Amino acid sequence: MKPIRTERLILRNWEDRDRALFHRINSDERVMEFFPFRRDRAAADAKMDEVRAWIDADGYGFAAAEIAATGECIGFVGLSGTEDIDVLAPGTIEIGWRLAPEFWGKGYVTEAAEAWLAFGFETLGVDEIVSFAVADNHRSIAVMKRLGMQADPGADFDHPSVPDSHPHLKRHVMYRLSREAWQARKRAAR
Repeated sequence: MKPIRTERLILRNWEDRDRALFHRINSDERVMEFFPFRRDRAAADAKMDEVRAWIDADGYGFAAAEIAATGECIGFVGLSGTEDIDVLAPGTIEIGWRLAPEFWGKGYVTEAAEAWLAFGFETLGVDEIVSFAVADNHRSIAVMKRLGMQADPGADFDHPSVPDSHPHLKRHVMYRLSREAWQARKRAAR
């Protein structure tokens, strides 16, 4: 993928130097509070290689977010297909994120997500981008709202990848943003 620059960030593909951070954000109890799994180092390395290959193939994905001024990787923000979630329509594009806790509350996710929305609507030409989270994940839902996404309660779903052993993590709320709504929001901000 061609790196995307924002005011403070560089959104890029994963590099070997990011492995420790990738493991940390996939094993940290606070970061993974709303996920039913934690990855050990070997599983995190394998997943990072998988994500990196997807980005190489598609030109986008859950890309590394790096602070431009320091070169420090802080987590990921990006777009992804949802083919592995059979309750969603084929071709659905999701925006998602995961940052190390010390970078929460600084506006990095919103800044990076705005750039990814522009990429999705302008470069990929998609008509809609969705985001979803466990119903109690108020931090992620707040980001969705800041991005102008609208709740779609009729599309809320039980995530098929969440095992029955974690019933409190099954229900996911759905938020949507159409290209038209995104364009209208951009025009209003000028």
